[in-house]
Amino acid sequence: MLAIRLDKELEERLAAAARRSGRTKTALARKAIEEYIEDLEDIALLEEALNQPDAGKTVSIEQMRRELGLDA
Repeated sequence: MLAIRLDKELEERLAAAARRSGRTKTALARKAIEEYIEDLEDIALLEEALNQPDAGKTVSIEQMRRELGLDA
């Protein structure tokens, strides 16, 4: 369980976005937090990869797509 305080302007923007999208404020906040954390995790992985000795190693676009789960 998480409770957060938002300033009035952000609360109003969130409420308006929820009304426009037909979703709840909680659902929008949850999705935003999830996507932000995923971005932070991606950045951490990138930084880790750049600090590895084989950082100059290249891979094919096909291999990258497989590793990222983008094959479809």
